[in-house]
Amino acid sequence: MANRVVLGVSAGIAVYKACELLRLFTESGHSVRVVPTRDALRFVGEPTWAALSGNPVSAEVWDSVEEVPHVRIGQSADLLVVAPATADILAKAAHGLASDLLTNTLLTARCPVVFAPAMHTEMWEHPATQANVATLRARGAIVIEPAVGRLTGADSGKGRLPDPAAIFQVCRSVLAGAGADLAGRRVVVSAGGTREAIDPVRFIGNRSSGLQGYALARVAAARGASVTLVAANVSLPDPAGVDVVRVESALQLRDAVIDAVADADAVVMAAAVADFRPVAPRLTKIKKTGDEPEAIHLTKNPDILAELGERRRAGEKSPKVIVGFAAETDDVLANGQAKLARKGCDLLVVNQVGENLAFGTPDNAATVLVAGGEAVEIPRGPKDDLAGVVWDLIAARLV
Repeated sequence: MANRVVLGVSAGIAVYKACELLRLFTESGHSVRVVPTRDALRFVGEPTWAALSGNPVSAEVWDSVEEVPHVRIGQSADLLVVAPATADILAKAAHGLASDLLTNTLLTARCPVVFAPAMHTEMWEHPATQANVATLRARGAIVIEPAVGRLTGADSGKGRLPDPAAIFQVCRSVLAGAGADLAGRRVVVSAGGTREAIDPVRFIGNRSSGLQGYALARVAAARGASVTLVAANVSLPDPAGVDVVRVESALQLRDAVIDAVADADAVVMAAAVADFRPVAPRLTKIKKTGDEPEAIHLTKNPDILAELGERRRAGEKSPKVIVGFAAETDDVLANGQAKLARKGCDLLVVNQVGENLAFGTPDNAATVLVAGGEAVEIPRGPKDDLAGVVWDLIAARLV
């Protein structure tokens, strides 16, 4: 059965992007009712929304009064998403105002509600807006962090509407039943693969695409968490509502993670971190001379996951839940159990890697080893599904 989605649209220049979000919902089989504000129709008109959704469109509580739309639309929805959500609509929602069909619908909805804000940086950072966002989140609504980028005119900064595909992924996770069980939690996720410079042209690296780490960050944001994603050499669009810190090497990733986990509730180390790095990277490109290549001397990189465990055992301020990943090619569970014992983490996600397995693929399978002996099998499926199981296990330990 198709989910019934209400797409609320408030008045901002990013309204045109909501047309793409609408298409993503309808092409995925969802039934969508668009509820714009009056001023939103000055940007994109009623015929466009009706044609794309296949459903009637109105901003007024007085249209089709016999159907009592100001009550029925919200009552019958499985998801209500407001994109773009202006400072005005966030304020009205936080204070329970009901001045038009959209604000009435927000009051009557008992389904999950997602807001995708879009506004100028000064408006987003204003204490009134931040207080309204905090109020909505405290009530269980998911307010996605706006993206950083070009705004109206020549302005740039935080306040840009996240990419419609990223908003859709958040909504997809919400519709899957995740809820907002991570609301109020701060989490850190690492993703991608580090690169250790040999010279300005060459590096030691690995095949990690960052897809699983990005799925973990995306699902955590959809479940209400404040997420910092430390991304190593990833060419993926930023997940909606996630603060992304970009790094290249293992040393940079270590510093970024240690800084981010200072006040985090959980950390998930999904990045593939190089075990070794060249002792002395060349400042100029190494030339091919003679018959034998020049030896490259390596040294160990810091073991970030083990360091996190050691810091917690030493009584330093650390996340309550520490999760590691182990990519193995053989003796998968035996190697995973040994790693779990060495690292001192709470959960270790062990997956087999190789040709068409894990790295760069849209799906994944894993076994989650739990400190204490339990093992949770996750069958092959979309990486978002694996991320959901991991966050289920984490959320249970944060209670």
